[in-house]
Amino acid sequence: MSEQLWSVLPILLLILAAEYVNGWTDAPNSIATVVSTRVLAPYHAVVMATVLNIFGAMSGTAVAATIGKDIVDPAIINVTTVAAAMVGIVVWSTLAYYMGGLPTSESHALVAGLAGAGLATSGPSVLVWEGWRKVFIGLGFSTFLGFLGGLAIMSVLYRIFYHSRPGTIRVIFGRLQLLSAAFMAFSHGSNDGQKFIGVFTLALVLGGILPEFRVHLWVILLCATTMGIGTALGGWKIVRTMGIRLTKLEPVHGFSAETSAALVIEAASRLGIPLSTTHTISTSIMGVGSVQRFSAVRWGVAGEIVAAWILTVPVCGLIAYVVAWLISSL
Repeated sequence: MSEQLWSVLPILLLILAAEYVNGWTDAPNSIATVVSTRVLAPYHAVVMATVLNIFGAMSGTAVAATIGKDIVDPAIINVTTVAAAMVGIVVWSTLAYYMGGLPTSESHALVAGLAGAGLATSGPSVLVWEGWRKVFIGLGFSTFLGFLGGLAIMSVLYRIFYHSRPGTIRVIFGRLQLLSAAFMAFSHGSNDGQKFIGVFTLALVLGGILPEFRVHLWVILLCATTMGIGTALGGWKIVRTMGIRLTKLEPVHGFSAETSAALVIEAASRLGIPLSTTHTISTSIMGVGSVQRFSAVRWGVAGEIVAAWILTVPVCGLIAYVVAWLISSL
């Protein structure tokens, strides 16, 4: 067992590196709005996000199972596939972060990396349709339901509080946003937090450490804590992009965006659908901003975010494919 552990340890460290990068490129989306509206100080928001991400990740394993068993066939891949996928994620997400503080979708980076590496090591038969069907459903959830949910909730609140004073609204939703931010952080853990937990467990199975795919508590705690450390040490560029540059947010807007995104993410988590929390909160913010007036959203910034989304799949897939091919050739 010790020899098996040492052989798979570099792969596990690569997965934790990708989870760390996830912490400062993706996880900050769950606290961006509550920090930008000044309802919570950054330190308090990070602590809340870390704790509730852990609880969210512990709330189920449906998404972890989808990632670990249904994206690529675990019976015909090896640890090289997983390692190459992690390299693709780390390289692309780091570039996007330093090029402009752009939030990347680790969900799409992860499935694209696994697909690219799997194709290089095992061919087209490696892809599992059931998992990819859920990925495509998740894309619809995050894009359309996120935007429409933010639009709908904000529209209803405008009607209800139309005659209220701005100061009163700020006080009310300053308190309510604490709940919506907590809900958002929990839902992030229930979906996004589970993805690397699934990959970590998959690597343990491929390395012969575990006899079958079963998520253990220590894996959840290790991965969730690693993500929290990443958020604490490097997430502020993403917070600025999502919470300040995209549109001007008040607590009522933050509440609406977080509630919409969290409801969509939580529904997907219970169905085992991996979706992009980056896409979901981004489109929810866009929906909320559009209620004020269409020009309230800085569509140039939105375009940069969308461009990063579009590039994520081919870039991560290609990097993972090349890395896996090189390792296999050597």
